[in-house]
Amino acid sequence: MLHGYTPPRRFLPYLSWSEIAALPDKANTVIVLPVGAMEQHGPHLPCSVDSTIAAGVVGHALAALPDEVPAYAMSPIVYGKSEEHLHFPGTVTLTGETLLATMNEVCESVYRAGFRKLLMINGHGGQPQVLEMCAREMRLRHGDFIVIPSFTWRVPHAAGKFLSDKERKQAMHAGHAETALMMALAPDTVHMERAVINYAPEFPSSMLSPDGRPACAWVARDFGPSGVIGDPTPATPEQGNEILQSLAHSWAQAITEIHRMQWQIREQSTWATSQFQGHIETV
Repeated sequence: MLHGYTPPRRFLPYLSWSEIAALPDKANTVIVLPVGAMEQHGPHLPCSVDSTIAAGVVGHALAALPDEVPAYAMSPIVYGKSEEHLHFPGTVTLTGETLLATMNEVCESVYRAGFRKLLMINGHGGQPQVLEMCAREMRLRHGDFIVIPSFTWRVPHAAGKFLSDKERKQAMHAGHAETALMMALAPDTVHMERAVINYAPEFPSSMLSPDGRPACAWVARDFGPSGVIGDPTPATPEQGNEILQSLAHSWAQAITEIHRMQWQIREQSTWATSQFQGHIETV
């Protein structure tokens, strides 16, 4: 079903337009938008990893929410900006411009429906800047709109206790943590007999990269043919379930805080637009 991991009663598209119009206190109802991607994750994981993790964590977080906290998930955005993986079959990528325009228009629809708090939970490390640009543009357009672009792994979680020092330092894609979490969310899609270990070489400037991660732009094939940047082999379903529950608990707490929070409200700016591009005339 379309709601995936989200409890049906917490899935906004299952409401009729009249039910949405009649919702009480829409200004403090939290709308949660999972944002993912469709890109290669090595030979052992499906291309849907980032979308599955974003939608799965959101769904489990909403299931853990107290009944009195009004919050709803939207359908996930499953295609993202994934050019760094386009050399691998199965990767479907949007340009940054297309993703930004899509996010802007989705946000405008949320605002037009009367909601004033939107949380984006992004599962793909290649596009946070695009979501941040969207959130800033929405703030300029609408002074009473709180748009929070965040990352699935930004809140406290249990993954760190399972990872080696090297994995914590150098893993970036399809490694231990993502593999364990996929074992919890979609075990039938994980094929550990195909798992390989592969790390990027340390970046040769300690001034620019104290931890050795690449400080320059990179694409996945720079680091070998597997598409993996990390070591997935120690992952277990038990670890994945513990990581999932810790993420869900933390995000449920964050959503509760967003529901309760108040933020700066300013008068609307005059916004001149032409195909969603314009300038601020007054601030």
